[in-house]
Amino acid sequence: MSKVKITETIFRDAHQSLIATRMTTDEMLPIAEKIDSVGFNSVEMWGGATFDSCLRFLNEDPWERLRKIKSKMKNTPLQMLLRGQNILGYKHYSDDVVEEFVKKSIYNGIDIIRVFDALNDVRNLEKAMDTAIKEGAHVQAAICYTISPVHTIEVFVKLAKEMESMGANSICIKDMSGLLTPYYTYDLVKALKKTVKVPIQLHSHCTSGLAPMAYIKAVEAGVDVVDTSLSPFGSGTAQPPTEPFVATLEGTPYDTGLDMMLLNDIAEYYKPIKEKYIANGMLNSKVLSVDINTLVYQVPGGMLSNLVSQLQMQNALDKYDEVLKEIPKVRKDLGYPPLVTPTSQIVGTQAVMNVLSGEKYKMIPTEVKNYVKGLYGRPTVPISEEITQKIIGDEKVIKHRPADDIPPQLEQLKSEIKRYMEQDEDVLSYALFPPVALKYFEYRQSERYKIDSTLVNHEDMTYPV
Repeated sequence: MSKVKITETIFRDAHQSLIATRMTTDEMLPIAEKIDSVGFNSVEMWGGATFDSCLRFLNEDPWERLRKIKSKMKNTPLQMLLRGQNILGYKHYSDDVVEEFVKKSIYNGIDIIRVFDALNDVRNLEKAMDTAIKEGAHVQAAICYTISPVHTIEVFVKLAKEMESMGANSICIKDMSGLLTPYYTYDLVKALKKTVKVPIQLHSHCTSGLAPMAYIKAVEAGVDVVDTSLSPFGSGTAQPPTEPFVATLEGTPYDTGLDMMLLNDIAEYYKPIKEKYIANGMLNSKVLSVDINTLVYQVPGGMLSNLVSQLQMQNALDKYDEVLKEIPKVRKDLGYPPLVTPTSQIVGTQAVMNVLSGEKYKMIPTEVKNYVKGLYGRPTVPISEEITQKIIGDEKVIKHRPADDIPPQLEQLKSEIKRYMEQDEDVLSYALFPPVALKYFEYRQSERYKIDSTLVNHEDMTYPV
């Protein structure tokens, strides 16, 4: 038995899960030093959807956010979430782009990189992990947890052993849908602790209402670290709240040692910020309630809201239940992929098309075809010949690592945005989100121009003509 450590997620996954990643850097900086003084194992504050959201919705440079928070947090390791060969985008990138992105992330202040692949295909983790190891960061390899007839504890244990042999400094059980039941969690953590020597971390969401109970059983099984979020942005589709978890373990052999009064002070800072997002409609009460559909259909909360949006656009919201029932069938056809970005979108969109067209695989999106061709990686179980034929006909299915087919991209990308480059990192923003980054670069230039004009006018006023 030993003290349990906590990774605080309020700067990243908590607001990604509850308010579509809209928290601004200005809302983080005033409280950053106080959070730094708590003694968290790490603070997750970058990666995931934060990068896209900074550029697309907040007119912020994500690299600048990282540097500013690093300047305020000198004691606590900063953590990010990376989608392996997908980096933070929705497709595979060339090895030179992955390598440069990982290097720049660490250079600008990231200490721990949690890296995962939507298909648990470790070939898609190799480049990111190797680079991070060489650069001296802590590499946490994440297992995407899911439920299916083929996802057994033995499969997860084998995956963890493989990740450890690749150089992972720790292993994370990434339960993105909140599917882990308490006693299964106990058995899984126990099995991993027996098999691998590196620390085990648990990440879950309260979407189904199970996560707080799963965390306690994980603690009893010997988990080393858990992800929580301070209470104003905890629960619902986010992580279990930090303060109740700390209070639960107080005075036990697992005591976190964290100061409840200090945590309360930080929570008080966040209460008016939460109220602001409720008032402007960004924080919807639906994401704060338990959604049992998550357990029935193994569908993440974010995917459910995306389905509603797709069906509303087609004036077909009455087909919602039918689509939910179709998702497990499509998932089985496609080799039981875990439902996380981008596979959740791939499976969900195909299910919608199957239902709306009234015929399975009559309409097939390009992403589904690419998935079946092996361009995203290797499914947990091979896709049947019948389904393969139906989706891609006689086209070839690749067996090698998908990124082996992608030529170097970095130099070409640099030449494309030469006129906008203000820092080396700009080429990486552009590589991931080309139109979004360009729009931001133009905004940044226009803002600089305004400031320059103000300075000129100010100087003119200083000296009478």
